[in-house]
Amino acid sequence: MRRVLIFDTTLRDGEQSPGASLSVEEKVEVAHQLARLGVDSIEAGFPIASPGDYEAVRRIAQEVAGPAIGGLARALDKDIVRAAEAVKPAKRPFIHTFIATSDIHMKYKLNKSRTEVLKMVRQAVGRAREFVEDVEFSAEDATRSGWDFLAEVFSTALEAGATRINVPDTVGYTTPGEFTDLIGFLRENVIGLERAILSVHCHNDLGLGVANSLAALKAGVDQVECTVNGIGERAGNAALEEIVMALRTRQDQYSCETGIQTEHIYRTSRLVSSLTGLAVQRNKAIVGENAFAHEAGIHQDGVLKQPLTYEIMTPESIGLHRSVLVLGKHSGRHAFADKLAELGYDVNQLDLEQAYESFIALSDKKKEVTDRDIEALVGSGIASIPESIQIEYLHVSSGNTTLPTATVRVRTAEKVKEEAACGDGPVDAAYRAIDRAVQAGVTLESYQLQGVTGGKDALGEVVVRICCGSDSYVGRGTSTDVIEASVRAYVQALNRAAYEGKLQIQGEPVADAAGGR
Repeated sequence: MRRVLIFDTTLRDGEQSPGASLSVEEKVEVAHQLARLGVDSIEAGFPIASPGDYEAVRRIAQEVAGPAIGGLARALDKDIVRAAEAVKPAKRPFIHTFIATSDIHMKYKLNKSRTEVLKMVRQAVGRAREFVEDVEFSAEDATRSGWDFLAEVFSTALEAGATRINVPDTVGYTTPGEFTDLIGFLRENVIGLERAILSVHCHNDLGLGVANSLAALKAGVDQVECTVNGIGERAGNAALEEIVMALRTRQDQYSCETGIQTEHIYRTSRLVSSLTGLAVQRNKAIVGENAFAHEAGIHQDGVLKQPLTYEIMTPESIGLHRSVLVLGKHSGRHAFADKLAELGYDVNQLDLEQAYESFIALSDKKKEVTDRDIEALVGSGIASIPESIQIEYLHVSSGNTTLPTATVRVRTAEKVKEEAACGDGPVDAAYRAIDRAVQAGVTLESYQLQGVTGGKDALGEVVVRICCGSDSYVGRGTSTDVIEASVRAYVQALNRAAYEGKLQIQGEPVADAAGGR
Protein backbone atom coordinates (compact mmCIF):
# COMPACT_ATOMS: atom_id res chain seq x y z
CA MET A 1 0.00 0.00 0.00
CA ARG A 2 1.20 3.50 -0.87
CA ARG A 3 0.90 5.94 2.04
CA VAL A 4 -0.75 9.23 1.03
CA LEU A 5 -0.82 12.37 3.17
CA ILE A 6 -3.97 14.16 4.35
CA PHE A 7 -3.59 17.95 4.49
CA ASP A 8 -6.55 19.46 6.37
CA THR A 9 -7.53 23.03 5.59
CA THR A 10 -10.83 23.16 7.51
CA LEU A 11 -9.51 25.98 9.70
CA ARG A 12 -8.34 28.07 6.74
CA ASP A 13 -10.23 27.38 3.52
CA GLY A 14 -13.14 25.77 5.36
CA GLU A 15 -13.59 28.76 7.64
CA GLN A 16 -13.88 30.97 4.55
CA SER A 17 -17.38 29.53 4.05
CA PRO A 18 -19.83 32.43 4.39
CA GLY A 19 -21.01 32.52 8.01
CA ALA A 20 -18.52 29.94 9.30
CA SER A 21 -16.27 32.19 11.39
CA LEU A 22 -14.77 30.49 14.46
CA SER A 23 -13.34 31.97 17.64
CA VAL A 24 -9.76 31.26 18.68
CA GLU A 25 -10.89 28.75 21.31
CA GLU A 26 -13.11 26.95 18.82
CA LYS A 27 -10.27 26.72 16.31
CA VAL A 28 -7.98 25.23 18.92
CA GLU A 29 -10.63 22.67 19.86
CA VAL A 30 -11.11 21.64 16.23
CA ALA A 31 -7.33 21.40 15.77
CA HIS A 32 -7.05 19.02 18.74
CA GLN A 33 -9.78 16.86 17.23
CA LEU A 34 -8.02 16.87 13.84
CA ALA A 35 -4.89 15.64 15.61
CA ARG A 36 -6.89 12.81 17.18
CA LEU A 37 -8.32 12.07 13.73
CA GLY A 38 -4.76 11.60 12.48
CA VAL A 39 -4.34 14.21 9.74
CA ASP A 40 -0.75 14.75 8.60
CA SER A 41 -0.88 18.55 8.26
CA ILE A 42 -3.18 21.27 9.59
CA GLU A 43 -3.39 24.57 7.75
CA ALA A 44 -4.40 26.53 10.83
CA GLY A 45 -5.27 29.85 9.23
CA PHE A 46 -4.17 32.94 7.31
CA PRO A 47 -2.12 34.87 9.92
CA ILE A 48 -1.97 38.19 8.05
CA ALA A 49 -5.77 38.27 7.66
CA SER A 50 -6.57 39.43 11.21
CA PRO A 51 -5.21 39.44 14.78
CA GLY A 52 -7.65 36.64 15.61
CA ASP A 53 -6.38 34.46 12.78
CA TYR A 54 -2.78 35.09 13.85
CA GLU A 55 -3.56 34.21 17.46
CA ALA A 56 -5.39 31.03 16.44
CA VAL A 57 -2.45 29.81 14.35
CA ARG A 58 -0.01 30.67 17.16
CA ARG A 59 -2.12 28.87 19.80
CA ILE A 60 -2.50 25.79 17.63
CA ALA A 61 1.24 25.77 16.92
CA GLN A 62 1.88 25.90 20.67
CA GLU A 63 -0.70 23.41 21.87
CA VAL A 64 -1.43 20.82 19.19
CA ALA A 65 1.02 17.94 18.85
CA GLY A 66 1.30 15.42 16.02
CA PRO A 67 0.46 17.04 12.69
CA ALA A 68 2.63 19.62 10.93
CA ILE A 69 1.14 23.08 11.63
CA GLY A 70 1.15 25.76 8.94
CA GLY A 71 -0.12 29.18 7.97
CA LEU A 72 -1.05 30.59 4.58
CA ALA A 73 0.80 33.56 3.07
CA ARG A 74 0.54 35.41 -0.21
CA ALA A 75 3.80 35.80 -2.12
CA LEU A 76 4.46 38.97 -0.16
CA ASP A 77 7.18 39.57 2.41
CA LYS A 78 4.81 40.91 5.08
CA ASP A 79 2.57 37.84 4.78
CA ILE A 80 5.48 35.43 5.03
CA VAL A 81 7.01 37.14 8.06
CA ARG A 82 3.64 37.14 9.84
CA ALA A 83 3.06 33.47 9.06
CA ALA A 84 6.56 32.59 10.26
CA GLU A 85 5.92 34.32 13.60
CA ALA A 86 2.64 32.46 14.05
CA VAL A 87 3.92 28.93 13.30
CA LYS A 88 7.24 29.33 15.11
CA PRO A 89 6.15 27.45 18.30
CA ALA A 90 5.21 24.30 16.33
CA LYS A 91 7.42 21.24 16.42
CA ARG A 92 6.82 20.77 12.69
CA PRO A 93 6.07 24.23 11.26
CA PHE A 94 5.46 24.98 7.60
CA ILE A 95 4.58 28.03 5.51
CA HIS A 96 2.20 27.76 2.56
CA THR A 97 2.74 30.55 0.06
CA PHE A 98 0.92 31.07 -3.23
CA ILE A 99 0.40 33.26 -6.28
CA ALA A 100 -1.98 33.04 -9.24
CA THR A 101 -0.60 31.67 -12.52
CA SER A 102 -3.55 31.65 -14.93
CA ASP A 103 -3.65 34.35 -17.62
CA ILE A 104 -7.03 35.62 -16.40
CA HIS A 105 -5.78 36.05 -12.82
CA MET A 106 -2.45 37.58 -13.80
CA LYS A 107 -4.14 40.09 -16.10
CA TYR A 108 -7.20 41.15 -14.12
CA LYS A 109 -6.23 40.46 -10.49
CA LEU A 110 -2.46 40.79 -10.27
CA ASN A 111 -1.81 43.03 -13.28
CA LYS A 112 1.56 41.30 -13.66
CA SER A 113 3.45 39.58 -16.44
CA ARG A 114 4.68 36.00 -16.38
CA THR A 115 8.21 37.25 -15.80
CA GLU A 116 7.10 39.27 -12.77
CA VAL A 117 5.19 36.29 -11.35
CA LEU A 118 8.22 34.02 -11.70
CA LYS A 119 10.31 36.58 -9.84
CA MET A 120 7.75 36.75 -7.00
CA VAL A 121 7.66 32.95 -6.76
CA ARG A 122 11.43 32.79 -6.37
CA GLN A 123 11.52 35.58 -3.78
CA ALA A 124 8.55 34.28 -1.74
CA VAL A 125 9.75 30.69 -1.48
CA GLY A 126 13.31 31.80 -0.74
CA ARG A 127 12.08 34.16 1.97
CA ALA A 128 9.92 31.44 3.56
CA ARG A 129 12.86 29.05 3.64
CA GLU A 130 14.72 31.56 5.81
CA PHE A 131 12.22 30.75 8.58
CA VAL A 132 11.18 27.11 8.10
CA GLU A 133 12.51 24.01 6.40
CA ASP A 134 9.08 22.98 5.08
CA VAL A 135 7.60 25.33 2.46
CA GLU A 136 4.59 24.57 0.30
CA PHE A 137 4.04 26.53 -2.90
CA SER A 138 0.68 26.70 -4.67
CA ALA A 139 -0.07 28.02 -8.14
CA GLU A 140 -3.52 29.53 -7.68
CA ASP A 141 -5.93 28.64 -10.51
CA ALA A 142 -3.46 26.04 -11.73
CA THR A 143 -6.03 24.10 -13.76
CA ARG A 144 -6.72 27.17 -15.95
CA SER A 145 -3.02 28.00 -16.35
CA GLY A 146 -0.88 27.25 -19.38
CA TRP A 147 0.74 23.89 -18.75
CA ASP A 148 4.22 24.88 -19.94
CA PHE A 149 4.19 28.03 -17.82
CA LEU A 150 2.86 26.05 -14.84
CA ALA A 151 5.78 23.63 -15.14
CA GLU A 152 8.18 26.59 -15.26
CA VAL A 153 6.59 28.13 -12.15
CA PHE A 154 6.84 24.90 -10.16
CA SER A 155 10.44 24.32 -11.30
CA THR A 156 11.29 27.84 -10.10
CA ALA A 157 9.64 27.22 -6.71
CA LEU A 158 11.57 23.98 -6.25
CA GLU A 159 14.84 25.64 -7.21
CA ALA A 160 14.14 28.31 -4.57
CA GLY A 161 13.64 25.65 -1.87
CA ALA A 162 10.00 24.52 -1.91
CA THR A 163 9.43 21.11 -0.32
CA ARG A 164 5.80 20.72 -1.34
CA ILE A 165 4.19 21.61 -4.68
CA ASN A 166 0.42 22.05 -4.70
CA VAL A 167 -1.79 21.98 -7.81
CA PRO A 168 -5.08 23.71 -6.87
CA ASP A 169 -8.24 23.46 -8.89
CA THR A 170 -9.16 26.82 -7.35
CA VAL A 171 -12.49 27.32 -9.12
CA GLY A 172 -13.52 23.67 -9.46
CA TYR A 173 -13.07 23.77 -13.24
CA THR A 174 -11.22 20.60 -14.18
CA THR A 175 -12.48 17.06 -14.76
CA PRO A 176 -10.95 13.75 -13.61
CA GLY A 177 -9.53 12.81 -17.01
CA GLU A 178 -8.09 16.26 -17.66
CA PHE A 179 -6.61 16.43 -14.17
CA THR A 180 -4.98 13.01 -14.59
CA ASP A 181 -3.33 14.24 -17.78
CA LEU A 182 -2.12 17.44 -16.08
CA ILE A 183 -0.56 15.53 -13.19
CA GLY A 184 1.20 13.24 -15.65
CA PHE A 185 2.51 16.24 -17.60
CA LEU A 186 3.83 17.92 -14.46
CA ARG A 187 5.57 14.76 -13.22
CA GLU A 188 7.42 14.56 -16.53
CA ASN A 189 8.23 18.26 -17.01
CA VAL A 190 8.80 19.88 -13.59
CA ILE A 191 12.49 19.88 -12.74
CA GLY A 192 13.20 18.49 -9.27
CA LEU A 193 9.62 17.36 -8.58
CA GLU A 194 10.82 13.91 -7.54
CA ARG A 195 12.39 15.51 -4.44
CA ALA A 196 9.15 17.17 -3.27
CA ILE A 197 5.69 16.22 -2.07
CA LEU A 198 3.17 16.66 -4.91
CA SER A 199 -0.20 17.83 -3.61
CA VAL A 200 -3.66 18.70 -5.00
CA HIS A 201 -6.42 20.95 -3.67
CA CYS A 202 -9.78 20.58 -5.41
CA HIS A 203 -12.86 22.78 -5.09
CA ASN A 204 -16.34 21.47 -5.69
CA ASP A 205 -18.02 24.00 -8.01
CA LEU A 206 -19.04 21.25 -10.47
CA GLY A 207 -19.45 18.61 -7.76
CA LEU A 208 -16.18 16.96 -8.84
CA GLY A 209 -13.90 17.87 -5.92
CA VAL A 210 -13.61 14.35 -4.53
CA ALA A 211 -13.56 12.71 -7.98
CA ASN A 212 -10.73 14.98 -9.14
CA SER A 213 -8.76 14.39 -5.92
CA LEU A 214 -9.08 10.60 -6.29
CA ALA A 215 -8.06 10.81 -9.95
CA ALA A 216 -4.95 12.76 -8.95
CA LEU A 217 -4.11 10.21 -6.24
CA LYS A 218 -4.41 7.44 -8.79
CA ALA A 219 -2.08 9.45 -11.05
CA GLY A 220 0.55 9.38 -8.31
CA VAL A 221 0.26 12.53 -6.17
CA ASP A 222 1.49 12.26 -2.60
CA GLN A 223 -0.89 14.55 -0.71
CA VAL A 224 -4.50 15.64 -0.95
CA GLU A 225 -5.87 18.83 0.63
CA CYS A 226 -9.43 18.69 1.94
CA THR A 227 -11.85 19.84 4.64
CA VAL A 228 -14.18 18.18 7.13
CA ASN A 229 -17.73 18.01 5.72
CA GLY A 230 -16.37 19.53 2.49
CA ILE A 231 -16.90 23.10 3.73
CA GLY A 232 -15.12 26.00 2.06
CA GLU A 233 -15.40 28.83 -0.44
CA ARG A 234 -18.49 28.81 -2.70
CA ALA A 235 -19.51 25.14 -3.20
CA GLY A 236 -16.78 23.99 -0.82
CA ASN A 237 -13.77 21.68 -1.01
CA ALA A 238 -13.19 18.00 -1.50
CA ALA A 239 -14.54 16.32 1.65
CA LEU A 240 -11.94 14.65 3.85
CA GLU A 241 -14.27 11.89 5.02
CA GLU A 242 -15.29 10.97 1.46
CA ILE A 243 -11.71 10.76 0.19
CA VAL A 244 -10.50 8.72 3.17
CA MET A 245 -13.36 6.23 3.09
CA ALA A 246 -13.17 5.89 -0.70
CA LEU A 247 -9.49 4.96 -0.39
CA ARG A 248 -10.25 2.54 2.42
CA THR A 249 -13.30 0.94 0.80
CA ARG A 250 -11.81 0.69 -2.70
CA GLN A 251 -8.23 -0.30 -1.97
CA ASP A 252 -8.50 -2.62 -4.94
CA GLN A 253 -8.68 0.46 -7.16
CA TYR A 254 -6.30 2.88 -5.46
CA SER A 255 -3.82 0.75 -3.46
CA CYS A 256 -3.48 3.70 -1.08
CA GLU A 257 -3.81 4.09 2.66
CA THR A 258 -3.85 7.07 5.02
CA GLY A 259 -3.01 7.62 8.67
CA ILE A 260 -6.58 8.65 9.49
CA GLN A 261 -8.20 7.00 12.51
CA THR A 262 -11.54 6.58 10.78
CA GLU A 263 -13.49 5.89 13.98
CA HIS A 264 -13.07 9.61 14.76
CA ILE A 265 -14.65 10.77 11.48
CA TYR A 266 -18.23 11.11 12.69
CA ARG A 267 -17.24 12.84 15.93
CA THR A 268 -15.09 15.32 13.98
CA SER A 269 -17.90 16.00 11.51
CA ARG A 270 -20.37 16.75 14.31
CA LEU A 271 -17.92 19.02 16.09
CA VAL A 272 -17.20 21.09 12.98
CA SER A 273 -20.89 21.31 12.12
CA SER A 274 -21.81 22.37 15.66
CA LEU A 275 -19.14 25.06 16.00
CA THR A 276 -19.51 26.56 12.53
CA GLY A 277 -23.30 26.39 12.49
CA LEU A 278 -23.17 24.75 9.04
CA ALA A 279 -25.58 21.82 9.06
CA VAL A 280 -24.62 18.59 7.29
CA GLN A 281 -27.20 17.71 4.63
CA ARG A 282 -29.12 14.57 5.50
CA ASN A 283 -27.99 12.60 2.42
CA LYS A 284 -24.35 13.70 2.68
CA ALA A 285 -22.01 10.79 1.95
CA ILE A 286 -20.37 9.11 4.96
CA VAL A 287 -21.57 11.48 7.73
CA GLY A 288 -25.12 12.49 6.73
CA GLU A 289 -28.09 11.43 8.86
CA ASN A 290 -29.26 9.09 6.10
CA ALA A 291 -25.86 7.64 5.21
CA PHE A 292 -26.59 4.44 7.16
CA ALA A 293 -30.40 4.64 7.20
CA HIS A 294 -32.68 2.18 5.40
CA GLU A 295 -36.40 2.73 4.87
CA ALA A 296 -37.35 0.52 1.93
CA GLY A 297 -38.58 -2.90 3.04
CA ILE A 298 -36.32 -4.75 0.60
CA HIS A 299 -33.29 -2.87 1.90
CA GLN A 300 -34.23 -3.48 5.52
CA ASP A 301 -34.68 -7.20 4.89
CA GLY A 302 -31.30 -7.43 3.17
CA VAL A 303 -29.45 -5.49 5.88
CA LEU A 304 -31.00 -7.61 8.63
CA LYS A 305 -29.79 -10.77 6.89
CA GLN A 306 -26.37 -9.43 5.88
CA PRO A 307 -25.39 -5.72 6.21
CA LEU A 308 -23.04 -6.00 3.22
CA THR A 309 -26.08 -6.34 0.93
CA TYR A 310 -26.66 -2.58 1.13
CA GLU A 311 -23.80 -1.19 3.25
CA ILE A 312 -20.36 -0.99 1.63
CA MET A 313 -18.81 0.12 4.94
CA THR A 314 -19.86 -0.30 8.54
CA PRO A 315 -21.17 2.61 10.61
CA GLU A 316 -18.73 1.59 13.33
CA SER A 317 -15.83 2.24 10.94
CA ILE A 318 -16.51 6.00 11.13
CA GLY A 319 -17.41 6.03 14.83
CA LEU A 320 -21.18 6.00 14.32
CA HIS A 321 -23.33 3.91 16.70
CA ARG A 322 -26.75 2.99 15.37
CA SER A 323 -27.92 1.09 18.43
CA VAL A 324 -30.70 2.53 20.59
CA LEU A 325 -29.45 3.85 23.89
CA VAL A 326 -31.40 2.02 26.60
CA LEU A 327 -30.84 4.47 29.42
CA GLY A 328 -33.44 6.14 31.59
CA LYS A 329 -33.90 8.26 34.66
CA HIS A 330 -32.98 5.32 36.92
CA SER A 331 -29.59 4.84 35.26
CA GLY A 332 -26.53 5.71 37.34
CA ARG A 333 -23.57 7.91 36.55
CA HIS A 334 -21.28 4.98 35.83
CA ALA A 335 -23.58 3.63 33.15
CA PHE A 336 -23.92 7.10 31.66
CA ALA A 337 -20.13 7.62 31.69
CA ASP A 338 -19.62 4.22 30.01
CA LYS A 339 -22.04 5.21 27.27
CA LEU A 340 -20.24 8.50 26.68
CA ALA A 341 -16.96 6.63 26.33
CA GLU A 342 -18.60 4.20 23.91
CA LEU A 343 -19.76 7.15 21.81
CA GLY A 344 -16.19 8.41 21.58
CA TYR A 345 -16.20 11.26 24.10
CA ASP A 346 -13.27 11.94 26.41
CA VAL A 347 -15.17 11.77 29.70
CA ASN A 348 -12.32 13.47 31.55
CA GLN A 349 -12.78 16.62 29.44
CA LEU A 350 -16.52 16.83 30.01
CA ASP A 351 -18.37 18.24 32.97
CA LEU A 352 -19.83 14.82 33.72
CA GLU A 353 -22.11 16.01 36.51
CA GLN A 354 -23.65 18.73 34.34
CA ALA A 355 -24.06 16.33 31.42
CA TYR A 356 -25.64 13.72 33.69
CA GLU A 357 -28.10 16.23 35.13
CA SER A 358 -29.10 17.25 31.60
CA PHE A 359 -29.55 13.59 30.72
CA ILE A 360 -31.78 12.93 33.76
CA ALA A 361 -33.87 16.02 32.95
CA LEU A 362 -34.31 14.74 29.39
CA SER A 363 -35.18 11.24 30.63
CA ASP A 364 -38.13 12.71 32.53
CA LYS A 365 -39.47 14.15 29.27
CA LYS A 366 -38.74 11.33 26.81
CA LYS A 367 -39.77 7.70 26.82
CA GLU A 368 -36.60 6.70 24.99
CA VAL A 369 -33.21 8.43 24.97
CA THR A 370 -31.09 7.58 21.94
CA ASP A 371 -27.40 7.90 21.13
CA ARG A 372 -28.20 10.94 19.02
CA ASP A 373 -29.94 12.58 22.00
CA ILE A 374 -26.83 12.06 24.11
CA GLU A 375 -24.59 13.56 21.40
CA ALA A 376 -26.82 16.60 21.24
CA LEU A 377 -26.69 17.03 25.01
CA VAL A 378 -22.92 16.88 25.39
CA GLY A 379 -21.75 17.92 21.92
CA SER A 380 -20.63 21.36 23.05
CA GLY A 381 -19.53 20.34 26.55
CA ILE A 382 -15.81 20.29 25.78
CA ALA A 383 -15.58 23.91 24.65
CA SER A 384 -17.47 25.40 27.56
CA ILE A 385 -17.27 29.15 28.11
CA PRO A 386 -18.12 31.28 31.14
CA GLU A 387 -21.83 32.04 31.42
CA SER A 388 -21.88 35.81 31.82
CA ILE A 389 -25.62 35.72 31.09
CA GLN A 390 -27.93 33.16 32.70
CA ILE A 391 -31.68 32.70 32.30
CA GLU A 392 -33.29 32.08 35.69
CA TYR A 393 -36.89 32.25 34.56
CA LEU A 394 -38.75 32.06 31.24
CA HIS A 395 -42.47 32.32 30.66
CA VAL A 396 -44.01 32.50 27.19
CA SER A 397 -47.64 33.07 26.27
CA SER A 398 -48.76 32.43 22.69
CA GLY A 399 -51.70 31.23 20.63
CA ASN A 400 -53.57 31.76 17.39
CA THR A 401 -55.61 34.59 18.96
CA THR A 402 -53.01 35.77 21.48
CA LEU A 403 -50.22 38.28 21.01
CA PRO A 404 -47.01 36.31 21.74
CA THR A 405 -45.47 37.60 24.97
CA ALA A 406 -42.39 36.52 26.89
CA THR A 407 -41.14 37.31 30.39
CA VAL A 408 -37.57 36.55 31.42
CA ARG A 409 -35.43 36.91 34.51
CA VAL A 410 -31.78 37.29 33.53
CA ARG A 411 -28.77 37.13 35.83
CA THR A 412 -25.62 38.96 34.80
CA ALA A 413 -22.70 38.81 37.24
CA GLU A 414 -24.36 39.45 40.63
CA LYS A 415 -27.31 41.33 39.16
CA VAL A 416 -30.76 40.17 38.18
CA LYS A 417 -33.10 41.90 35.80
CA GLU A 418 -36.62 41.06 34.66
CA GLU A 419 -38.11 42.12 31.34
CA ALA A 420 -41.11 41.34 29.16
CA ALA A 421 -41.68 41.84 25.45
CA CYS A 422 -44.06 41.04 22.64
CA GLY A 423 -43.02 39.64 19.29
CA ASP A 424 -44.10 38.12 16.00
CA GLY A 425 -43.92 34.70 17.63
CA PRO A 426 -42.91 33.14 20.96
CA VAL A 427 -39.22 32.88 19.99
CA ASP A 428 -39.11 36.45 18.74
CA ALA A 429 -40.79 37.64 21.95
CA ALA A 430 -38.29 35.74 24.12
CA TYR A 431 -35.34 37.16 22.18
CA ARG A 432 -36.71 40.70 22.48
CA ALA A 433 -37.15 40.31 26.25
CA ILE A 434 -33.57 39.04 26.62
CA ASP A 435 -32.29 41.94 24.51
CA ARG A 436 -34.08 44.39 26.80
CA ALA A 437 -32.66 42.75 29.90
CA VAL A 438 -29.03 42.86 28.78
CA GLN A 439 -29.26 45.70 26.23
CA ALA A 440 -27.29 43.50 23.86
CA GLY A 441 -27.70 45.49 20.66
CA VAL A 442 -27.06 42.45 18.47
CA THR A 443 -28.64 41.29 15.21
CA LEU A 444 -29.95 37.78 14.61
CA GLU A 445 -28.34 36.62 11.35
CA SER A 446 -29.73 33.09 11.11
CA TYR A 447 -31.93 30.64 12.98
CA GLN A 448 -32.07 26.89 12.31
CA LEU A 449 -34.32 24.35 14.01
CA GLN A 450 -34.25 20.61 13.45
CA GLY A 451 -35.45 17.53 15.25
CA VAL A 452 -32.60 15.43 16.62
CA THR A 453 -34.67 12.26 16.72
CA GLY A 454 -38.14 11.18 15.63
CA GLY A 455 -41.37 11.02 17.58
CA LYS A 456 -43.58 13.56 19.28
CA ASP A 457 -41.11 13.83 22.17
CA ALA A 458 -38.16 14.49 19.83
CA LEU A 459 -35.26 16.55 21.10
CA GLY A 460 -35.12 19.84 19.20
CA GLU A 461 -31.77 21.37 18.25
CA VAL A 462 -31.52 25.10 17.50
CA VAL A 463 -28.47 26.80 15.99
CA VAL A 464 -28.41 30.59 15.80
CA ARG A 465 -25.87 33.08 14.53
CA ILE A 466 -25.82 36.64 15.87
CA CYS A 467 -23.96 39.68 14.59
CA CYS A 468 -22.23 41.86 17.19
CA GLY A 469 -20.59 44.76 15.41
CA SER A 470 -18.51 43.22 12.62
CA ASP A 471 -18.23 39.83 14.36
CA SER A 472 -20.51 36.78 14.24
CA TYR A 473 -21.11 34.23 17.00
CA VAL A 474 -22.84 30.84 16.92
CA GLY A 475 -25.00 29.44 19.70
CA ARG A 476 -26.55 26.01 20.01
CA GLY A 477 -29.31 24.73 22.28
CA THR A 478 -31.20 21.49 22.70
CA SER A 479 -34.42 20.64 24.51
CA THR A 480 -37.70 18.83 24.00
CA ASP A 481 -39.21 22.34 24.21
CA VAL A 482 -38.23 24.28 21.06
CA ILE A 483 -38.72 27.64 22.82
CA GLU A 484 -36.32 26.61 25.56
CA ALA A 485 -33.86 25.29 22.97
CA SER A 486 -34.11 28.58 21.09
CA VAL A 487 -33.40 30.61 24.22
CA ARG A 488 -30.45 28.40 25.17
CA ALA A 489 -28.93 28.84 21.71
CA TYR A 490 -29.40 32.63 21.77
CA VAL A 491 -27.92 32.99 25.26
CA GLN A 492 -24.94 30.79 24.36
CA ALA A 493 -24.23 33.05 21.37
CA LEU A 494 -24.45 36.13 23.62
CA ASN A 495 -22.09 34.49 26.11
CA ARG A 496 -19.61 33.78 23.33
CA ALA A 497 -19.72 37.45 22.33
CA ALA A 498 -19.27 38.51 25.96
CA TYR A 499 -16.37 36.07 26.40
CA GLU A 500 -14.64 37.61 23.37
CA GLY A 501 -15.12 41.07 24.87
CA LYS A 502 -17.41 42.21 22.05
CA LEU A 503 -20.61 42.49 24.10
CA GLN A 504 -20.84 45.00 26.91
CA ILE A 505 -23.73 44.17 29.24
CA GLN A 506 -25.46 47.36 30.34
CA GLY A 507 -28.48 48.52 32.27
CA GLU A 508 -29.45 48.75 35.93
CA PRO A 509 -30.80 45.66 37.71
CA VAL A 510 -34.10 45.50 39.58
CA ALA A 511 -32.94 44.16 42.96
CA ASP A 512 -32.00 40.62 43.78
CA ALA A 513 -34.40 37.86 42.77
CA ALA A 514 -34.96 36.90 46.39
CA GLY A 515 -35.78 40.46 47.41
CA GLY A 516 -38.43 41.21 44.81
CA ARG A 517 -38.86 44.59 43.13
